[in-house]
Amino acid sequence: MQVATNSVVSFHYVLTDAQNGEVIDSSRERGEPLVILAGRGQLIPGVEKGLEGKIVGDKFVLEIAPEDGYGQRRDDAVQRLSKKYFPNAERLKAGDEVVLQTKFGPQQVRVLKVGASVVDVDVNHPLAGVTLNFDIEITDVRDATTEELEHGHAHGPGGHHH
Repeated sequence: MQVATNSVVSFHYVLTDAQNGEVIDSSRERGEPLVILAGRGQLIPGVEKGLEGKIVGDKFVLEIAPEDGYGQRRDDAVQRLSKKYFPNAERLKAGDEVVLQTKFGPQQVRVLKVGASVVDVDVNHPLAGVTLNFDIEITDVRDATTEELEHGHAHGPGGHHH
């Protein structure tokens, strides 16, 4: 079976920075493949597109340009926020990465400057502007269950796991 929209795909990956080869993330270190419902926007566009048509056992490397990954860095992506939005605001310092809860869900930001009552943050994704290499091995492809299609994501072995 080939990877297609609404198939459940399991795959191992090693993500590296294409410029310096530094490992950013790896499913192999965790020992479990990533399991996704294909075609539902659960991955960056370049990986989603690169999985299409692959089968179990395929091993390949995808080079993902920023436009198909986390986007280009934007110099204007800086916001000034009240310290009240930060847990442990008194301990913040420039360079810290913090996850803030927003009305759109969690968002990772990098602290640029800490003032008396406000914090300047960079809201670019940490991998914005980075060309990425994904070394991928497809370990399983199957049809999604009706429940998975209704929920919009893959479930773990034995059913529903949230």
